[in-house]
Amino acid sequence: QVQFVESGGGSVRPGESLRLSCVASASIANIPHVAWYRQAPGQERVLVARIGNTGAIAYRGIEPGRFTISRDNVKNTISLQMNSLKPEDTAVYYCNRPVTPFFPWGQGTQVIVSS
Repeated sequence: QVQFVESGGGSVRPGESLRLSCVASASIANIPHVAWYRQAPGQERVLVARIGNTGAIAYRGIEPGRFTISRDNVKNTISLQMNSLKPEDTAVYYCNRPVTPFFPWGQGTQVIVSS
């Protein structure tokens, strides 16, 4: 089982940027697709970005160009660059597969966007 450790969250003001990182406990090279999710307070966890081994990328519910997902199959990391952050981006962010069966969920990393 692959386990993920997310980091990089924090408290920022609207318009600022954060770069989230997710480190896997094992190789992700054989995982065709990986993704970032977020769970806002009182809401369900939702997928925000996914990336395949071929480099195919898709975002959901994010304005084009504001978030950028990437993966490094050598370092077994998945990153999410988030720019022009808004209060509605406030959530706990997680990484995992974009489809079931999911790996065990990590602790996530908290992002708070507030003026």
